[in-house]
Amino acid sequence: MTLVRPETYPPHAPEGSGAQDMVGYVITLDDPDGSAVVRLTVAAKHLNRNGTMQGGIHAMMLDAAAGFAASRYLAGQDPVIVPVVTLSLTSNFLSPANLGPVITTGRVVGGGRKTVYAHAEIRDGSGLLLSQGSVVFKRTVL
Repeated sequence: MTLVRPETYPPHAPEGSGAQDMVGYVITLDDPDGSAVVRLTVAAKHLNRNGTMQGGIHAMMLDAAAGFAASRYLAGQDPVIVPVVTLSLTSNFLSPANLGPVITTGRVVGGGRKTVYAHAEIRDGSGLLLSQGSVVFKRTVL
């Protein structure tokens, strides 16, 4: 059974995490299309030995944006988002991320009541595509 996607989604309040606090990204869940946005200002602490954003941080941001979009999708019109766990994450690194702002946008591309498929992409301040990911999530009970 597939969920019926609502025309618009209410704003949702993201719950923070220790990982979010450590890295310093900010989550926004107010777009009525159900997407999730994760913003980070890349600083020296985010760089690898080549002077670009470390790949694990790319993956973390792709996972966070796609995951919050999946949570919103499962919540539908309910103001409380549904917890999910990541089953699979595939990331593609396209361009290096340098110091400055990056924006990750996650969107649901399919799924049903228990399993959700989402896509996320990271762009720099000029709109250049830096990385993208495909993520599969499962509804969970915490």
